[in-house]
Amino acid sequence: MKIVTFCDVDDSVIDSKHDVEHFESGNSGGAQIAILDINTIFDFEENKLEACAEKFISIALLDDESDFDAFKNFGVDAWIKTEDIEDINGLLNLIEKRYFAS
Repeated sequence: MKIVTFCDVDDSVIDSKHDVEHFESGNSGGAQIAILDINTIFDFEENKLEACAEKFISIALLDDESDFDAFKNFGVDAWIKTEDIEDINGLLNLIEKRYFAS
């Protein structure tokens, strides 16, 4: 899957089978997954149409419980705690099977 990150995510925690681009470094659009955090929610909202495919899933990184309440209002699809980022591949595999399997 093609992934665009709006926040600082260590690429090494994401399986190499995925194509990861960083929005700030330039991206080619068409991402199926967007990863954001509380500090980049507005960048995501303003740029998701150019960075993401028509059908995409957003994943928010939560630093604390209050972040969840903020993300709820933006229609974010999935959440993972920043401290659990090493488990993101399980979430990506689940998303791929449920939403992008042919």
